[in-house]
Amino acid sequence: MPDTGTSDAFVAFERVQKSYDGETLVVKDLNLNMPKGEFLTMLGPSGSGKTTCLMMLAGFETATHGEIKLDGVSINNIPPHKRGIGMVFQNYALFPHMTVAENLSFPLEVRKIGKSEREKKVMRALDMVEMGAFGGRRPAQLSGGQQQRIALARALVFEPELVLMDEPLGALDKQLREKMQFEITDLAHRLGITVVYVTHDQTEALTMSDRVAVFDDGRIQQLAPPDELYEAPQNSFVAQFIGENNTLEGVVKEISGGRCTVQLDGGEVIDAVPVNVSKVGERTRVSIRPERVEVNPDLGESAHTLKAKVKEFIYMGDIFRTRLSVAGNEDFVIKTRNRPDQVRLRPGDEVTIGWMPEDCRALDAQ
Repeated sequence: MPDTGTSDAFVAFERVQKSYDGETLVVKDLNLNMPKGEFLTMLGPSGSGKTTCLMMLAGFETATHGEIKLDGVSINNIPPHKRGIGMVFQNYALFPHMTVAENLSFPLEVRKIGKSEREKKVMRALDMVEMGAFGGRRPAQLSGGQQQRIALARALVFEPELVLMDEPLGALDKQLREKMQFEITDLAHRLGITVVYVTHDQTEALTMSDRVAVFDDGRIQQLAPPDELYEAPQNSFVAQFIGENNTLEGVVKEISGGRCTVQLDGGEVIDAVPVNVSKVGERTRVSIRPERVEVNPDLGESAHTLKAKVKEFIYMGDIFRTRLSVAGNEDFVIKTRNRPDQVRLRPGDEVTIGWMPEDCRALDAQ
């Protein structure tokens, strides 16, 4: 669950709510704390509340209830330009009539910084993003990736302690986006700045973040480091939203000693780790990651095995992706590494699949 202690929080949301019409809450009782130097991503589908949270932190939206603090000081009533926060948007928001250097100099002029000091800071910021030779160009003369670097440099030029990024890589092609992901995280950690990053791209969130806050329906569903989110989702929404996931529906028959027994809707009985179930008779959705499942397994006596029928076998270069019909689920997926000894299955093949009980989690049925 989101943490509530604020003793070492650099950024703190304390019971923050937001409504645009006075009735419907788009952000519901948000408690979230960030230490200085953290790279935190707010991840979620459209309408989940993540961008609204970022805009309240920036000062472009006002919280309906609760308090937002920066370094222990409430910023609810401080206008955006006095919060000292750097911002990077998807559309870059560069001034087309200004050169690159003038774009970077603008936030320094607003802060009444002298000309010689401005020039030093602009060159330092351009060098940070390896764009030192582009100061005299206009944005229209730059590629999308170069414009993104300039937007990042402009957010860093006045040396803010906090930088907010709203889908900053959404307009770039896949290869460039992946390159920029590593550049941004490396730069943030090297400079020791605190970053709040908003995206709906789960891969981006997993590869860039120290922690990820997964939003849905105006609430944080889980706040954790990327590996914990993927390996140990706390509810069905997180399990389905983060990475690819298999589910099997059933009823809890027994809970004992950190394990629960689930009777699947097709009649099969399996064991799982009880995560979001509390009593016998409760419906559950069991979650298993595709790479944890093996075909014709040799996993030992403690493994679960089920009969399955192959629906589709897809070659994807580094992996094979097999879709099967298993225990009433027609879209059960297995991912296996491309090895010389890998058996290539065909639609219609009947196989046995298996996994270890500790690799499946009994979650809520919603």
